[in-house]
Amino acid sequence: MSAESGHDEALAEAVRLRALRTPQAHERLLSLAAGHPGHAGIAYQTAWAHDSLGLEAQAVPFYQRALDGTGLPAEDRHGAFLGLGSTLRVLGRYEEARAVLGRGLTEFTDDAALRTFLAMTLYNLGEAREAVSTLLKVTAATSADPGIQAYRRAVEHYADRLDETE
Repeated sequence: MSAESGHDEALAEAVRLRALRTPQAHERLLSLAAGHPGHAGIAYQTAWAHDSLGLEAQAVPFYQRALDGTGLPAEDRHGAFLGLGSTLRVLGRYEEARAVLGRGLTEFTDDAALRTFLAMTLYNLGEAREAVSTLLKVTAATSADPGIQAYRRAVEHYADRLDETE
């Protein structure tokens, strides 16, 4: 068994334990991250484990390592942008959150989850008009509600014209 497959198996087991919400998952991921500091996948899973335990501040450097690394699958890269952006927002680091979520949207254009967390961040930054506009666009694009869909064009049109009257 190669070192690569050995740490991949250990990572898979740690992820399985994290999904089961066992305390051993966090310990195993920390150990793996210490032994493989350049492995983006391990960094991402370690960040996620910290977040799920309410250790947001400790998750940040692992999310950053995951995004700075290479080889992270697109789904996990998306999750790292979302996790880091939302974590920075929760920590009150709003400008950093905006930057991370914006970077995520350059890779995952029009992603509803990234846009929703960006809207919350914009609200926290005092940019209520832009936050509401963003949420209206997300709602119009993703809602299955027949009433929203019946007025989708109007919602999209006025999302950028919230103060417009005739």
